[in-house]
Amino acid sequence: MQSFVDANGYQVDFSESEEFGEAWHVLVLSQLNNQWVLTQHKKRGLEFPGGKREAGESIEDAAIREVYEEIGGIVNELVLLGQYRVNDPNKPFVKSIYYAELKMLETKSDYLETAGPILIEKLPADIKTNPHYSFIMKDEIIALSLTQLKKKGTIVEL
Repeated sequence: MQSFVDANGYQVDFSESEEFGEAWHVLVLSQLNNQWVLTQHKKRGLEFPGGKREAGESIEDAAIREVYEEIGGIVNELVLLGQYRVNDPNKPFVKSIYYAELKMLETKSDYLETAGPILIEKLPADIKTNPHYSFIMKDEIIALSLTQLKKKGTIVEL
């Protein structure tokens, strides 16, 4: 397990397994044809798809649904990268992190709170300071998740 303090001052714990128990949130690092597929959240900026699990839904089904809702992505393969727990004293939560290899992107008339898919070759080196990116992309979770992907042999180049 690895820990760090996020932008809100809360301790965040990252695990390569599901040791934090049942998650009700997902974050999905998505790729199509070796390109990263992000979304432009209308308030937060560029980020990977993700969101909350709905009642009666498995966490894997939530990941697949969020990818479709926010970027029109059809998931070919879903790989668990781990979990993180945000130790907010008022509202702690656990989020499962996945990697999704996409079959394709469907064009949709509505991407809910996002502006749909944005494809990029590489994640920028200045992602932590780049104002176009969401706060979700700026803490250690993305870097830890990319390290997990590399360990699993899912991707070679970041």
